[in-house]
Amino acid sequence: MFLYCINRYFFTEQATQFYVACVVEALDYLHRKNIVYRDLKPENIMLDTQGYCKLTDLGFAKQLPYGAKTWTFCGTPEYMAPEVILNKGHDIAVDHWSLGVLLFELLTGLPPFESPDTMRTYGIILKGIDAVNFPTRMSKNAQSLVKKLCRENPTERYGIGKEGLREIERHVWFEGFDWVGLRKRVLKAPYERQVIQHIFLISRISS
Repeated sequence: MFLYCINRYFFTEQATQFYVACVVEALDYLHRKNIVYRDLKPENIMLDTQGYCKLTDLGFAKQLPYGAKTWTFCGTPEYMAPEVILNKGHDIAVDHWSLGVLLFELLTGLPPFESPDTMRTYGIILKGIDAVNFPTRMSKNAQSLVKKLCRENPTERYGIGKEGLREIERHVWFEGFDWVGLRKRVLKAPYERQVIQHIFLISRISS
């Protein structure tokens, strides 16, 4: 989906709201079936013909009994939650962490935890989200949501309560967003798939 990763594009907050909301809906569906996705990243998000997001590559997905944890070391380094790196056992809360990382990357073109060296990336992650320098172009409300999703303690991450990821709908960053229209698929997507493919083709030719 997100070919901007190749050229380090980033989206407006309005467009990012749409894409993150699509991902929230997809993750909420999985989590209600006790399935942890474990590999959320732009490369695993595809666009359908209407420009809506679909999650792909469920190779790391796993169904867990309620309240259970798993210890498999898997995922993409820049998106891994601290408990995966430290082998403390993890559950659906790792997807909440990755959602915060995704939000940051869509708005900036880069993940908040990144280094050419994988082990150093892990070290940056373990320092926590509060050690990250947020760009000034990212709104305070967006920063707030990223920080709430990327808390070190999995039980403190936004949307971990009884409501699950639905809690995110009430965050101030989503104020005014048409969740009903999204679910009915009548909300217009920021970009149609054909437009993104055209941009990608032009960028490849020019390079």
